[in-house]
Amino acid sequence: MGKLLKKLFVILVISAILILALYGMLSIISEPPIDEMVNAQTDLSLARKNEADIYSAKLYYEAKAYYDSAMVTWQKENKKIIFLRNYDKVTFLAGLSVKKALQASENSKAGTTDLEIILDKKIKNLNDIIEEINKVFTSYPLEPEARNRISRGKFLLKESEIAYNKGLFFQADRKITEAESLLKSSYENAYADLESYFKLYPEWKKWIEKTINESKEKRDYAVIVDKYSRKVLVYLNGMKKYEYSAELGKNWVGFKRVSGDRATPEGMYKIIRKFEKSKTIYYKALLLDYPNNEDSARFNADVASGSLPKDAKIGDMIEIHGTGGRGVDWTEGCIAVTDKEMDILFRITKIGTPVTIVGSVHDLQYILNR
Repeated sequence: MGKLLKKLFVILVISAILILALYGMLSIISEPPIDEMVNAQTDLSLARKNEADIYSAKLYYEAKAYYDSAMVTWQKENKKIIFLRNYDKVTFLAGLSVKKALQASENSKAGTTDLEIILDKKIKNLNDIIEEINKVFTSYPLEPEARNRISRGKFLLKESEIAYNKGLFFQADRKITEAESLLKSSYENAYADLESYFKLYPEWKKWIEKTINESKEKRDYAVIVDKYSRKVLVYLNGMKKYEYSAELGKNWVGFKRVSGDRATPEGMYKIIRKFEKSKTIYYKALLLDYPNNEDSARFNADVASGSLPKDAKIGDMIEIHGTGGRGVDWTEGCIAVTDKEMDILFRITKIGTPVTIVGSVHDLQYILNR
């Protein structure tokens, strides 16, 4: 009986020891950090929703890398015997992922706000440039390449505005950067060309004053053609009496240099013949004494310098004529008005009536400030 009790006591002691050992091992088994990984995944998704992958890419991808490392480490630990698993590193990596993801979200929000402000200013600035281009250069004969760049810039600006209004700031930024390059360079080049052209204004002003004074002194009619504004200005006794819209040669900027260049000349001319009915294809016409002495001297100097070929011809038959009113520059270098306006001009002018053609009756500053 004593031996049996002794055996039972030993069994109970061993069982107690095993139970305690098992309890101890269970207490040190590492719990998988499910909540921490869920939090990391949630914060990564939030960061992406806030476009942190675009506006705070470095932090976002650091957060993603920490999350991916946590997942890999977790999978490695799960392959071990349960008593040997340790998820501390997983918890640590998940925590770093959360921290970086939250930073990325905040930075993205701040960066998006800053970008939104910057884009708003750029869009307004480029629209101002387009308004200036439309005001100053709509009818100015820019090179086709320049026109194409302006059209492309306008199109990209419209696309960037659509993206901006949808909150797609990164997409808007890409388009507006290209639009900015096209529009700014085109405007600067066009303005430089216009500025160079208007250096002739002091000479134009002298011609204008002389023509108006002649009208006043002779108490008669005189005509001034303002090429930039497309106007035919008719003076009587030194006072403006009529103003008509004009259509010119396609390449009207500057002097007419050679036959066939479709340029409207500049200078002080006179009417030398009047055509009507079957004598002109343009309803009625007033022939000018182009080329005058100044035109001929300029042409000869250009040929002598080699800027024009030796077989070049100076051109002639520059007229003010009817059949106008098309709304575009289409003549071979003449000045076209409507038939109704031509009737008036034909009636009030005579052989010898002065016709002065200038780039503009206003200086460049006046035109830009209108």
